Amino acid sequence: MIIHGARPSPFVRKVIVFAAEKGIAIEVQTAGFGRGAEGYMKGSPFGKIPALEDGDFLLCDSTAIITYMDALRPGQEMIPAEPKARARTIWYEEFGDTVVQPIGQKIFFNRVVARALKREPDLGAADVAETDEMPGIYDYLEDVLPQSGWLVEDRFTLADLAAACPIINVGYCSDGLTADCWPKTAAWLEQVKARPSVADAMALEAATVQAMIQK
Repeated sequence: MIIHGARPSPFVRKVIVFAAEKGIAIEVQTAGFGRGAEGYMKGSPFGKIPALEDGDFLLCDSTAIITYMDALRPGQEMIPAEPKARARTIWYEEFGDTVVQPIGQKIFFNRVVARALKREPDLGAADVAETDEMPGIYDYLEDVLPQSGWLVEDRFTLADLAAACPIINVGYCSDGLTADCWPKTAAWLEQVKARPSVADAMALEAATVQAMIQK
């Protein structure tokens, strides 16, 4: 099974970690920005990352890919079966993908990715996102996090993974999330990052991120 994409992408990291949690062996091949192997070009006709290549089965979009993976390996589902927990998990994935990521992208892209691509960054947009938009994200998480420290079912699920992935990227170039202001949220993020599957994924992307930061 091949995952096509760039490891530091929150969406690619989500799939990599999800596969590790499910015990699914994958190979990651670099792709994106119109470049990639044939499986990527065929499986992702609109240039989305990640893309999946599992034999002759081609698919793109992180949500579609993890849905496939979760069904492929039944057992301790990362997407809970209990109706309310399942619904909350899907909400938190939507929250991470469509609420947090667009804000976080303003910070990570303009402070890190733009320079690597030799594009003109909008550092003002990054600063506004950091000071005016991300605090609302942290406030929300601080309010909804249970005492267990996990968003759903008192265990690590897709909810935590999806919500944390874009915040991990923000943390590469922002120190806005402080334990003084958001103790539960800061502790939750550290707990997610300490998960072996997440820690391994971050270790494998570290060199790429550092190279982009230094450009």
